[in-house]
Amino acid sequence: MAFANTACVGVFSPLLPEIARAQSLADWQLGVLAGAFGFARMLADVPAGALAARRLGVVLAGAPVLLALGVALLSTGGPFPMLVLGRVVMGFGHTLSTVGGLTAILLDARGSVRLNTYEFAGMAGVLGGLAGVGLLPSTWGWPLALAVACSPLLISLGIAPWFARWSPDRAAALGTRDGAAVATASTRSALSGMAPIVWLMFGMGVVMGLGWSSLSEFLIPLRGTREFGLDRAGVSRLLAISQIVDLVALLPVGWLADRIGRVPVLSLVAGSLALGVLAVGLGSLPVFVAGTVFLGLAMAGWMLPLGVVREHTGAEGFARRTGLYRIGVDASAFLGPLVCGLVGEAHTGFVVGGVGVVALAASVHLGARALRWTSEAAR
Repeated sequence: MAFANTACVGVFSPLLPEIARAQSLADWQLGVLAGAFGFARMLADVPAGALAARRLGVVLAGAPVLLALGVALLSTGGPFPMLVLGRVVMGFGHTLSTVGGLTAILLDARGSVRLNTYEFAGMAGVLGGLAGVGLLPSTWGWPLALAVACSPLLISLGIAPWFARWSPDRAAALGTRDGAAVATASTRSALSGMAPIVWLMFGMGVVMGLGWSSLSEFLIPLRGTREFGLDRAGVSRLLAISQIVDLVALLPVGWLADRIGRVPVLSLVAGSLALGVLAVGLGSLPVFVAGTVFLGLAMAGWMLPLGVVREHTGAEGFARRTGLYRIGVDASAFLGPLVCGLVGEAHTGFVVGGVGVVALAASVHLGARALRWTSEAAR
């Protein structure tokens, strides 16, 4: 189900240049359209968590229904508001899928291997979507290509009735005990008493969200098409490079973080993000391609900031801070393509350049902090 639901996530970006041409959309409209997915996720994060705590089966069954509805709205090729609505509905569906899947796995205390398998299946789904849309005939219009490439959703729709009838007692117990506590906890209580390193990790999550969304959902497809003459398959391959590097580096990055600590590895991750953002935003074609590799390396450390947050947060407050962290990341995923669209693709170099400079500064700061901790520990 994770594979089938996330396949449609990888389908959209390679089609963005064709959508722009076919629908005669301005860059600001493309930014809104690309960012609507992150906007919906930002809105749905907390409600989806509360619903999953009480009606897990409904959440898992509803996710593919909303995803299919969003794909159907997009595939109409209708007016701009209809396309934005389709992206919003897809964002809601993807949030239900992610939150529901994680909740179902984490109900089992032995779910570590299952959690890694779930993450792998999701990343493989994105890769499958990229590969599928890249292999379809270029003569097919974007609405048909979108619908066909998202066809794995039929698998999830087929098993959705089974999930709708599934309501484990432990999920219900979780909802009555922990769900109420989370729902009544204020944002102020979640933010109170946060160590400076925790604030820095929140900022790191936002920078990573801005970098990933600006590049993957806007700059790579549009710059690749307009400046370098890439077709749908070429854009799909570029995005797939980043995804494959992420997939290959995921376990080594986690192993290295366990060996030398998360903060030193995060310094390397931030540096890789800076190189990726600057290369994709400002480089020639070979540098542009290399930038997608650095972006994949950076995204392999996507969960490390949350790990640092956990190190400096008690168990009772971690759930609330995790929710706020996710809201920040999804908000940045919304703002990245939106800001790029508002300034226009021709001027996005200034935007991603700023993100790259911030990421580079974060890399230097984290590296200095790690060295200081190491020297203090050696005394």
